[in-house]
Amino acid sequence: MGACIYFTYLCPHYTLNDKLPMQKESQKVMLLRWATICSDLVVLNVLLTVFYVFAQRLVPPAAHEEIHVVYFAFNVIYLFCVSWKKPVLYMRKVRPEQIVGRAFITVLWFAIFSFLIVNYLTDDAFSWEWALCFYPPLWIGVLISRLLMRAFISRYRRMGRNVRNVVFVGSGLNMIDLYGEMMGDPSTGYRVLGYFDDQPAEHFRLPYLGTVADVIPYLKKMPISPTAPPRLYCCLPSVRADEIVQLINFCENHLIRFCSVPNVRNYLRRSMRMELMGDVPVLYLREEPLRQPLNRFIKRAFDVAFSLTFLCTLFPFIYIFVAIVTKITSPGPVFFKQKRNGLNGKEFYCYKFRSMKVNKDADTLQATKDDPRKTKFGDFLRRSSIDELPQFINVLKGDMSVVGPRPHMLKHTEEYSALINKYMVRHFLKPGITGWAQVNGCRGETKELSQMEDRIRKDIWYVENWSFWLDLRIIYMTVRNAVRGEANAY
Repeated sequence: MGACIYFTYLCPHYTLNDKLPMQKESQKVMLLRWATICSDLVVLNVLLTVFYVFAQRLVPPAAHEEIHVVYFAFNVIYLFCVSWKKPVLYMRKVRPEQIVGRAFITVLWFAIFSFLIVNYLTDDAFSWEWALCFYPPLWIGVLISRLLMRAFISRYRRMGRNVRNVVFVGSGLNMIDLYGEMMGDPSTGYRVLGYFDDQPAEHFRLPYLGTVADVIPYLKKMPISPTAPPRLYCCLPSVRADEIVQLINFCENHLIRFCSVPNVRNYLRRSMRMELMGDVPVLYLREEPLRQPLNRFIKRAFDVAFSLTFLCTLFPFIYIFVAIVTKITSPGPVFFKQKRNGLNGKEFYCYKFRSMKVNKDADTLQATKDDPRKTKFGDFLRRSSIDELPQFINVLKGDMSVVGPRPHMLKHTEEYSALINKYMVRHFLKPGITGWAQVNGCRGETKELSQMEDRIRKDIWYVENWSFWLDLRIIYMTVRNAVRGEANAY
């Protein structure tokens, strides 16, 4: 095991869990945080003013008389909520859905507290109509403000500002991956100065700064920025504990962040999660958000609400149209059902609108671009993805989810599970009508094994990085791609 197993100094992860211990923030981070809070407050007060001026019907008469109390209470409550659920947009690595989710949670708690407290402070209660008209626009305003702020921060860092200097100790494959993560997105603001190792590594295209013994002399000469302290990332094995302890002690006595990069990345190249069992650090292979009951409940509740809404509104009209045209153009049933593998490999019947002539190869042969089995109307159904819509029935039954890894036919599961390492990991979740792989170009026929391997990598990434906001993002991207049209949709 690497130094990470020997010490609890782990490479920092940008987590949204506020219960985890956080390092002391730099002045610029504090400045960015307060700039975000100030922009949120501007949105809040502008919206309050708009409601008082243009929506007086929704504002109780007593609130007009005690307007100063309402303004003061709203601002104090929002400061409390945003300090509790801190914005994440200033972090070095953050995804858009994380910004969206954090903004939603902040406004949700603010809505609960402010509605109850202000109604208690004022003589006349604010109505639910007022709440429904005020809080959703507030969330949208805060979200737009934060996304604009994130765009500004990204541009600021691309210009070479708010940069954090980094040095590596060690040159293993995990350090190459870390370098790629840091330098792949200039908005993270990292500047890797070079690396130390016992000897230069041919595979590492970074300045070689010397041996491990040269690290401390180099750090003594390095200028220390009080606003962005440099970081040292170490991947030395735990057998060199004496040298690692020496580096840790020097860094902590000279305002340099020490981060240990676990050598397990040499054979476990994936996201991992650490937990302490007593005082013993234990690394788990992957973080699976949907193992938590609350997350499963949220996803299932959304699936039921979304599928019921669709099946009770648009689907009957679509079904009537598809059924009439299908019966006129091709003999056979309207629906096509096929056994596929779902959660934990369980078999289920997946429903689709029939897009092919009835044939004996339907359960074994994958559709191709110019497949002669497709009908003309079926080709339209496939290109527009309308053929997938009956799968909302599967979602309502609980066999599938709106978003998840696409289910494969039994024959493909049997074949690819023997050819692709970790193929079965995708079955830790319910399959979906759409998925992360599909909105990122992995659709259509898989002519080469590498194409399926790419799909599996994206499916596993989704398993490890699920969030409700990521699901909404995938749904949006699915609709956008369907409107634009996709070359691989056939």
